[in-house]
Amino acid sequence: MSVRTATLVISAVGLISSVAQAQSPPRSDAPNYPNRPIRLIIPYSPGGASDNIARIVIPRVAEALKQTIVIDNRPGGGGTLGRDLGAKAVPDGYTLLTTDAPHVINPHLLRKLPYDALRDFTPITTTAISTMVMVVNPNVPAKTVGELVSLARAQPGKLNFGSGGAGTITHLTGELFNIAAKVAIVHVPYKSIAPAVTDVIGNQIPIAFPGTATVTGHVRSGRLRLLAVAGEKRVPPFPDTPTFIEAGVPGMVAQNWFGIMGPPKLPRAIVERIQHETHRVIRSPEIHERLVGAGIDPFLNSAEEFATLLRTEYGRWGSVVKAAGLKPE
Repeated sequence: MSVRTATLVISAVGLISSVAQAQSPPRSDAPNYPNRPIRLIIPYSPGGASDNIARIVIPRVAEALKQTIVIDNRPGGGGTLGRDLGAKAVPDGYTLLTTDAPHVINPHLLRKLPYDALRDFTPITTTAISTMVMVVNPNVPAKTVGELVSLARAQPGKLNFGSGGAGTITHLTGELFNIAAKVAIVHVPYKSIAPAVTDVIGNQIPIAFPGTATVTGHVRSGRLRLLAVAGEKRVPPFPDTPTFIEAGVPGMVAQNWFGIMGPPKLPRAIVERIQHETHRVIRSPEIHERLVGAGIDPFLNSAEEFATLLRTEYGRWGSVVKAAGLKPE
């Protein structure tokens, strides 16, 4: 399945589920859940996209559940440490886990994971999606993707792009651009995407491929030039910016999705309760507007659709890793 087709599937299942979930109340065979605080593991440090989304959404979900939800940031190993804790938790609904696209990217880049990304978790729901973009320093002599491609082809191996680290979605988006545009810009890994973007602003490196939420303010202030967005369609924060497809780079689609999971064998009634309340919160005008204002699109689906998304994205990013010639470590 192509990157373009996979993203169409993501969009379609989210739309269908948004209608279905609005009509489906939670099951009543878990009447006592929750009766004590819930722990939500975020497998990253505070301040990243997963953490920011959780801190917008989760307090309202806790209110809906009438129970405390404790956010537990557990960074390490590119998210591996926190995911392993989530996979090995007791399946009683009192330990949950946030997840994102690296959940299905890491298995293709790390030889020994302590869990199976598809088998050892219970998908509950996605929450949001962030489209990746290409930004350059304003001094770069390219004002369109076509001009950037011409510049890269004229100077093979001379242009660099910064990422949030080897194997991150900001890295693989750059590799996907190399494949789709038939160019060879060189990867420069950073500890996170924020310092990479800072160095693009400071003209230390010319290019980066962050998510919309990371660069909205910098683009609007003129500190960065936005060339294209890696979605099937244009994004609300930048309605005048073309997609890569519109700019003549077919197949260049990359989006980071976010969601909530539990350990394996999580009871269906608990899955549906969490899913129902999370959807209700994200559909509320206040939370919806806060997410959109942060450059993030609300994105909801059912547990079954989330499982399909995981399998699709697992295969798609695996194909990108293989085509880019990246080797597992």
